[in-house]
Amino acid sequence: MSGLPSAWTLVVLTTFVSAVPISDVEDTLQVALTIPDKETGVKVSQWTVNMNVNPEELGNYLEGDIMIAKGLKGYGAKDESFRWTNGVIPYVIMGNFDDDQLNLIHEAIKEYEKYTCIQLKPRTDEKDYVKFVSYNTGCWSYIGKIGGEQSINLQTPGCVTKKGTVIHEIMHAAGFWHEHTRNDRDDYVTINWDNIEESSTGNFAKLSPNIVQDYDISYDYGSVMHYSAYAFAKNPIIRTIIPKNPSAKIGQRDGFSELDYQKINKMYNCNVCIV
Repeated sequence: MSGLPSAWTLVVLTTFVSAVPISDVEDTLQVALTIPDKETGVKVSQWTVNMNVNPEELGNYLEGDIMIAKGLKGYGAKDESFRWTNGVIPYVIMGNFDDDQLNLIHEAIKEYEKYTCIQLKPRTDEKDYVKFVSYNTGCWSYIGKIGGEQSINLQTPGCVTKKGTVIHEIMHAAGFWHEHTRNDRDDYVTINWDNIEESSTGNFAKLSPNIVQDYDISYDYGSVMHYSAYAFAKNPIIRTIIPKNPSAKIGQRDGFSELDYQKINKMYNCNVCIV
């Protein structure tokens, strides 16, 4: 693959592997990926719905929108301790959201309740819970349950413009990573390495077949977890991800795809009747 750096180290997480240059691992994991980033906030503040990327693809975080817990260098590939007990995610909303933005968050929560066995419930006294906040640091989430309070940041208005963006960040918190990094992705998309920002090539690393959990579900162009076609592009009018199916659309943020439901319900070992 042209454009790939020669030396990489893998950062292993629940169902996904990303990569960063070996020389930058300590600084990247211990500083850049563990601290909310104001530069990302500036980029997201300039985002509009007419742009050909999603707001969460503008971040300087791992994969654009993944926050790594401080001091945590990796998750066990099949470690169920990072899943939410019985699929229940307690939450509080603390951000400065207006009524329309609050309604959008609640609509996203209802989608989980309707189509999956993930249940987001207002927190009472649970130790482990999600806090929705709205700092000017972009759209970001941790992967899976990290223990204690963990934030999902939804900068306003960009990150609460589309329901699918909220669903996307919650799905990270449930334990999922981006679709385009599946190990079999080269059968479905072509990565245009020459047009990817040099600092962002690691965002396109593939999953190791020894780690990936695809739950026997096929590659999903329509997943709410799929990057858009122009993510991290040097030239914003040239694609970085090109579907091999010419009719396929990628990067939608309207809501779950049918295969998204299936992945969630298989991860959490349940069956939900979709109505």
